[in-house]
Amino acid sequence: MADATGFHLKGSAPERYEHYVAPLMAPFVTALVDAADLFPGATVLDLACGTGFAARAAAAQAGPTGRVAGADVNQGMLEIAVACHPRLYPDIEFTAASADDLPYPDATFDAVLCQEGAQFFPDLDAALRETVRVTRPGGRFAATVWSHLDDSPYFVAQQRAVEQYGTPENAAAFRAAFATADRLTTALTGAGFHDLTIRELTFAINLPPLEDYVPGHLAAIPWGQALIETAGEEALTRAADTIRAHLPTDTTTFPFSATLVTAIR
Repeated sequence: MADATGFHLKGSAPERYEHYVAPLMAPFVTALVDAADLFPGATVLDLACGTGFAARAAAAQAGPTGRVAGADVNQGMLEIAVACHPRLYPDIEFTAASADDLPYPDATFDAVLCQEGAQFFPDLDAALRETVRVTRPGGRFAATVWSHLDDSPYFVAQQRAVEQYGTPENAAAFRAAFATADRLTTALTGAGFHDLTIRELTFAINLPPLEDYVPGHLAAIPWGQALIETAGEEALTRAADTIRAHLPTDTTTFPFSATLVTAIR
């Protein structure tokens, strides 16, 4: 989840991302990889791979005869991805690369996955043209993008805090993470994909205790990092307190929604 001017992590944030974002991503990663119909021996690209959530899940399905690659522009995220991937799987090749300039030959991959990254691409059309190029004919593309912000109490509370303590640019970057699937499906069709399917996913996710989780998660994402850079750690603490104040006190289980889009090359 890092291939744009709107999603870059610095310092220790990639390590926090691996720890604090994993609970949110886990069920969506499973759904994404399942939708790709992977098979033993498959060649798979995790596009905008972040710290490698989808790449690791894909490697488990591709097996020892498969090949899995991960591409991301954020070197810090890739370092965590390399450190975290299990050695029981085929070696995952992580590469620093922009989505619109991929270092792979034509028709390399049986499947391309993109977990919560497409909404951050500076040039989505160019990125998907590159994706078509590196996908073999008949290969699959599968992506998720966050959706239905208003249906997620956790993200609604986070938006309030970002708008209260962040800059207008900060708030705009947050809202960009919740793009609808319309732009993605239009770009996929324009790039040459066909047989598109769209499915809404909603999972009730049980988060860790919020006193630790909320500030940790906020510090692991770009809008939280921007709060620290512009107003210091105290601003991030106030923002985390605001998030918790807008959440129910009797539960740590909240609904999260994403749109799953698949297509054929």
